[in-house]
Amino acid sequence: MRILFASSEVIPFSKTGGLADVAASLPKALAHAGHEVSVITPYYPQERPRWSGNINLESTGQTVEVWIADRRVTASILRTTLPGSAAVVYLLDQPAYYDRPGLYLERHDREYRDNAERFIFFSRAVIEAARLLNLQPDIIHANDWQTGLIPALVKAEASRLPEFSRTATVYTIHNLAFQGQFWHWDMLLTGLDWQYFNWRQMEYFGQLNLMKTGIVFADIVTTVSPTYAREIQTPEFGCGLNGVLTSRRDDLVGILNGVDTEVWNPATDPLIAERYRSATAAQGKPVCKAFLQQRLGLPVRIDVPLFALISRLTPQKGLDLICDCAEELAALDLHAVFLGTGEARFEQKLQSLAQRFPQKIAVTIGYDEPLSHQIEAGADVFLMPSQYEPCGLNQMYSLTYGTVPIVRSVGGLADSVVDTTETTLTNGTANGFSFYVYHSEVLFRQICRAYGLFHDPRTWRQLMRTGMERDWSWGRSATEYLNVYQRAQLKRIHAPG
Repeated sequence: MRILFASSEVIPFSKTGGLADVAASLPKALAHAGHEVSVITPYYPQERPRWSGNINLESTGQTVEVWIADRRVTASILRTTLPGSAAVVYLLDQPAYYDRPGLYLERHDREYRDNAERFIFFSRAVIEAARLLNLQPDIIHANDWQTGLIPALVKAEASRLPEFSRTATVYTIHNLAFQGQFWHWDMLLTGLDWQYFNWRQMEYFGQLNLMKTGIVFADIVTTVSPTYAREIQTPEFGCGLNGVLTSRRDDLVGILNGVDTEVWNPATDPLIAERYRSATAAQGKPVCKAFLQQRLGLPVRIDVPLFALISRLTPQKGLDLICDCAEELAALDLHAVFLGTGEARFEQKLQSLAQRFPQKIAVTIGYDEPLSHQIEAGADVFLMPSQYEPCGLNQMYSLTYGTVPIVRSVGGLADSVVDTTETTLTNGTANGFSFYVYHSEVLFRQICRAYGLFHDPRTWRQLMRTGMERDWSWGRSATEYLNVYQRAQLKRIHAPG
């Protein structure tokens, strides 16, 4: 099968969130399974110093040209491959749109005013690049609002694009909260007829909505966990699009993301102090724990549970709950480490705690890839009490590393973490702690449960083993996506007209 994957960010070329991980790991898994996979993404020159690995980027010598309203915009096409994979990556070099300090934001919380234009261009450029490069995809897999226009282009411009007459589109929602809503006159930039600007297709309360566009026009819509697929059809989690999603419920599929086990694997991880697997975790994790404590300036104490958080420091990630019960947390005989960046109030609160309790709490503001691996390997408990979580990756990294997660039972967290009860311990499915009521007292009760069970070594080893021995790899998820692709193809072939 020939698969074209379109994404506004792809590791190692760019990243702001989990989309970048998926946009690298899923194509890599599909290529490993023998499929012909191409990825198209913008080229962000400012990201290049952060690229990891030996990447050979070359020019194809070809240029795409796209009409944006009444002017032509061009981009050069660069080429490389995903590290460790046969999947080909095409990067669209358009400096006026993408050579900027950030991918989407000009400041911490302010979007670029021309984001609609930047990613309408990208969506059209994906189509033109696929034609120019003669990719002839069976599937175009678009992701999030930045590529929401692609399914609409394939259908609305079918007469202009005969080479895509049998190409099916799959559209994945990674986070419904970010919808790409813009003023109605940006409809002119799409180049599509105004007939599509209506409440059933591209319009949303008088605005252009690119997330809605992708949902409406794609042959199949997926999202990143089965629970999130159900949640987003409700008013609580639907972000105003629950009705649109319910109307497509027969074509809406939830597939849990996977773990790139070439990067996140305690048995092979070059960034941790001691490599280990399930059978040797009882020996390996204490070495990693001592290394982490030493690196962060905490006393080396293997006898106390080490709680950890790696996250954007925002309310969505449950930081308000953690900060509300931080005093009670610090009163326990434990260690806690935090790594992340985000809202100033949360950064300041955590830093203040670290100053007051330097023998218990360590805080690193920013992002540090080696440290994130060392935390997953050295921690005993991982905190992830999210308000909502479409899928989440860190809880799966934690389970892979034998670090027991505490989560709120939403989205992908509900699909991956099984709460510890007498029943789940007996049947061997327990791998963590979960709760639903979003309140700091409820979170703290789970912390106390974990704190108590940590001092029961036999039960704790069982929880670690159960998490580590499940298959969290992208191979499992890729198989489910291939089934979706086949469904989309059948739907496209049998579509009327």
